[in-house]
Amino acid sequence: MLTLRQLRYFDALARHQHFGRAAEDVAISQPALSMQIKEMEAALGIALVERQANTIRLTREGREVARRALQILSAVRDLEDYGRHAGRVLGGPLRLGIIPSIAPYLLPRVLPKLIADYPDLDLRIRETLTDTLVAELRHGELDVILAALPIEDGELESQPLFADRFLLATKASPELDERQRIDASTINGDSLLLLEEGHCLRDQALNYCQGVRPSAHSTFGATSLSTVMQMVAAGYGVTLLPEICASVEVRDERVALLRFKDPQPERTVGLVWRRSSPRKHDFTTLGQCIAEALE
Repeated sequence: MLTLRQLRYFDALARHQHFGRAAEDVAISQPALSMQIKEMEAALGIALVERQANTIRLTREGREVARRALQILSAVRDLEDYGRHAGRVLGGPLRLGIIPSIAPYLLPRVLPKLIADYPDLDLRIRETLTDTLVAELRHGELDVILAALPIEDGELESQPLFADRFLLATKASPELDERQRIDASTINGDSLLLLEEGHCLRDQALNYCQGVRPSAHSTFGATSLSTVMQMVAAGYGVTLLPEICASVEVRDERVALLRFKDPQPERTVGLVWRRSSPRKHDFTTLGQCIAEALE
């Protein structure tokens, strides 16, 4: 008979595609992990992995078992969550994922309210890119994420929280009228500075500035808005800046902010969680707390 332990071991092997790394992940020895996988294969009567010299590859049946194992493990985690949190709101551990273009600007406003209103909450923050957060959410490593919507996934549910408008950040000059409204078509692609690929903020900016692309010869790539804004202040180009970031990132008199013509570009920021999670009340309460803190 299969055990939850074996499913966890196989899930780790499916994710890492390597016996050594999978064994380290679940804190057992590599021979013990290999033995458990062999016992699992014997119980199911099918081969789950193709063993090669330095790595492994899941068989067709192994990929299907990995998919089903992930569903079972997620359901077990949700059941454990239900038992731990039944009857109390925002108490105990809550693993929140948040994208880098929101975290440093939103958290200083929200955390004091969460601490004051929900002292029993043990909030654990994970800041990284959207694709990684979604993968970790689906896998059960996170409870809820705060990101730009929409996130298209039938297994996930979302709650929009607020609209975050985009501004054009450019180098200030005496002749620049900051009251003017600009059109995206006037942006020179050679001067557009963006975060490096993988950041959803980059994709959102390019989606709005249709037809505008950074120079193919440009080697500029930044992992933080602070770096981009320093480049703007020095006169190396312009960038689209979310309004929520402006009070933190624009403290340099060399930078000017311009609004776009209506309809102004914006992103919708919201919470996303697994549909199967029993903690929806926690997440909606968290969303209400965020909204109140932003007011």
